[in-house]
Amino acid sequence: MNIGQAAKHSGLSAKMIRYYESIGLLAPADRSDSGYRRYSANDLHVLAFIKRARDLGFALDEVGKLLTLWQDRQRASADVKALAQAHIAELNRKIEEMTTLRDTLEDLAGRCHGDQRPDCPILGDLESRSAIHRCHKTND
Repeated sequence: MNIGQAAKHSGLSAKMIRYYESIGLLAPADRSDSGYRRYSANDLHVLAFIKRARDLGFALDEVGKLLTLWQDRQRASADVKALAQAHIAELNRKIEEMTTLRDTLEDLAGRCHGDQRPDCPILGDLESRSAIHRCHKTND
């Protein structure tokens, strides 16, 4: 099948398929006599694997490691689990960071009157953080 069909079947764009091929996540596609890429059922299987890994939030380098492990029938599942657990730890770190950001914004929005007055704790916080950043830069 051609790249358009592969894109449709995999749920990826043709641009992403070409990109994954260019960085080595996907083996270079066979070419037709006229030079068009041709994808096999195995290529679609690999693309589905890549898409699912990306949907789970794995970075491209992690996807590459997972692909290598997936294709190695002698692999230890402990290696796969270690990658997954490291990713879970990173997700938890990001969740904590996002939760802190949300809580801070909720607090600031709760203290903002949201009326016609010009004073606003949200802008005040942004301004004070900006001043702290400028102060640290001039002290460096």
